[in-house]
Amino acid sequence: MATDADDPQSGGGFNPPVPTQRGGPDYGRFVEAVRTLQDLARSADAPDDVVTHAADLIEDVNRLLAPYEADEWHSPSGRRMDLPNRGNIMQVPVDLTITEAGRVGGTARFRRFHLGRNGAVHGGALALLFDSLLGFAAFKLSGSTRQRTAFLHVDYRKIALVEKELLVDAGIDRVEGRKIFVTGRLLDGDTVLCEANALFLKLLPGQP
Repeated sequence: MATDADDPQSGGGFNPPVPTQRGGPDYGRFVEAVRTLQDLARSADAPDDVVTHAADLIEDVNRLLAPYEADEWHSPSGRRMDLPNRGNIMQVPVDLTITEAGRVGGTARFRRFHLGRNGAVHGGALALLFDSLLGFAAFKLSGSTRQRTAFLHVDYRKIALVEKELLVDAGIDRVEGRKIFVTGRLLDGDTVLCEANALFLKLLPGQP
């Protein structure tokens, strides 16, 4: 009989996701449809009967998917390397590359779902972006595949607007043993909207 000791995910270990094509060719369309639903849930001012009908349809979809709920190691979400954000709907949509200067650069676009107030991105969504962006930089630029956020500090300089393409930039400041110090910026053209710095700690074998 298999035990927890036989499962490398059970007793700890920050294991990289195993790539998959589960979900098929329409998984990206599925993820985008869910994102659009989130946007419309924030923005739609529909008649009561339309909201009732929409709630019925969403509950039908929930019942359709419920029998197939899987743990994080078997769900396609986060493991579809062919899709933006690996098919993870929680992340802020980004397009990232490694630059010739040895940094991470690219674009980010916050959606209506990420709205705080008065057209501005919610501060928590900005922190989510930086945790993902700086973690990606720590992983890609240091070669370490197993680390977790030890701290994340965000300085909010100017309002970041939803539904606008923004620029991101990140790089490693230094590495001290198991410590990876990373900084990053969110920009609108040449204007810095937010800056962040973080410490990522390389995990020891077996650490969750």
